[in-house]
Amino acid sequence: MESDDKSPLLRRLGEIRKRLVRIAIALGIGFAVCYGFSEKLFAILAHPLKSNMAPGDKLIYTGLPEMFFVYIKTALVAGLLLAAPYVFYQIYLLVAPGFYRKEKKNVFLFVLCSTVLFVGGSLFGYFVVFPNGFKFFLSFSSDSLRPLPSVKHYFSLSVKLLFAFGFVFELPVAAFFLSRMGLVTAGFLREKRRYAILLIFIVAAVLTPPDVISQFLMAIPLMILYEFSILIAKLAGKKKKEEA
Repeated sequence: MESDDKSPLLRRLGEIRKRLVRIAIALGIGFAVCYGFSEKLFAILAHPLKSNMAPGDKLIYTGLPEMFFVYIKTALVAGLLLAAPYVFYQIYLLVAPGFYRKEKKNVFLFVLCSTVLFVGGSLFGYFVVFPNGFKFFLSFSSDSLRPLPSVKHYFSLSVKLLFAFGFVFELPVAAFFLSRMGLVTAGFLREKRRYAILLIFIVAAVLTPPDVISQFLMAIPLMILYEFSILIAKLAGKKKKEEA
């Protein structure tokens, strides 16, 4: 009797393990593909900063193995972006048992929307926020002050921002699944709009460089995505009622 009670849990844990293993394999393949281009990929990652540096200035590294590990981490991040569609597919299959059978047919739409929003958010951060933020940081240089950006610190900051923008742009996808599970409704999101806007600006202040322009560049798209999430929640809630 006791083993019967545990069997659903054990099956669920086995399913989670299987999905995580497949995600790890996909990341490994993505890393192997990207490692050969890691030097060029890091040059692309560093472009928003280097384009705002004074002529002749360079990034520095202070530990002998530092650049080697940065190239490895760059390949890992690029591998994750390369494997993003498959990773989102495995995540969908992991949470799919909790949804209706018809929703399992929407796997392509979920993978497409999740990938486009994540990559789109990262690209928005790279092309729009990075140049303004790094220009702000470098503006403190003077005749007596010369910036010497560290490769290690730059990589850590830039990757954190890339993933932050990627994840916050997943807001419409999160709204869809939360509304389908009955945890939120379009009316609830409209009612909490004022608090959401306040939270958006707090998140923007925490995740972006400490200048007003960068904070608004993140907050404005998030507010647009929040309004879009209300529409998504409304449509998802209406579909749920029709299926009930």
